[in-house]
Amino acid sequence: MAKTKPLIVIVEDEKELAALIAEQLEGHDMMTQMFHRIQPAARFLSKNFANLLLLDINLPDGTGFELMEELQKANVSVPTIFLTANSTEAIKVKGFEVGGDDYVTKPFSFPELIARITAVLRRSETLKDSNITRNARLDESPFPFCGAEINPQRMEIVFPDGQSEKIGRKELGILVHVASNPKMVLTRQSLIHSVWGVHADVRSRSLDQYIVRIREAFGRHGGNLNSFRTIHGVGYIYDHEEKSAPVVAPSRGAAVISRSGKK
Repeated sequence: MAKTKPLIVIVEDEKELAALIAEQLEGHDMMTQMFHRIQPAARFLSKNFANLLLLDINLPDGTGFELMEELQKANVSVPTIFLTANSTEAIKVKGFEVGGDDYVTKPFSFPELIARITAVLRRSETLKDSNITRNARLDESPFPFCGAEINPQRMEIVFPDGQSEKIGRKELGILVHVASNPKMVLTRQSLIHSVWGVHADVRSRSLDQYIVRIREAFGRHGGNLNSFRTIHGVGYIYDHEEKSAPVVAPSRGAAVISRSGKK
């Protein structure tokens, strides 16, 4: 099977330079998309996936920093290398502060540019290896939720009765987002964007089905989710200071999964 070529978005107002960069990248098995202004690039990135953004700092309709801030507000994340003719420390620091992964100072050699792009792509792929949803990672520490412990590393819920159940990727993503935003009304759309991504075509009914599975898991162990409440017509709220009912031993007929994952 042929390897998918990474898409590199080039935002550079010097058209000849942008074309030369595109030619070099395409010669190294990459696809490119060129823009010479911020707004067309922002519209493209809000609707399309890109593996990397090669971004000039000074553009006719603003700065690369402003584009990064606009993308962050739209919940769009893409690895970014800044192109700059300004090699001052303040500019470099600003680039990292707004989320840049690297920078290349003009004038630059194409071998150096290719090497930096390859390095950032490799790092971003390594980070994705631990991502199981857009917002949840396997290397996150366990955290409490409604009297139980959520363990991302084992992808399981450990209940106070000493039993545990395996948890699906999307359920874990939902719990991570809810537990990270206590006492806030979370709309269904915000939950979907956090777990599936801003461009995901996921219906509220599908989200509700995953939450039903979470409630059923707690119910099998005599617990409840009193502190995780539905706000009808809006979404959900997690009031972590509200105490849940005591957990009791499950009935003999209840299906239980032990720490080993066996029923």
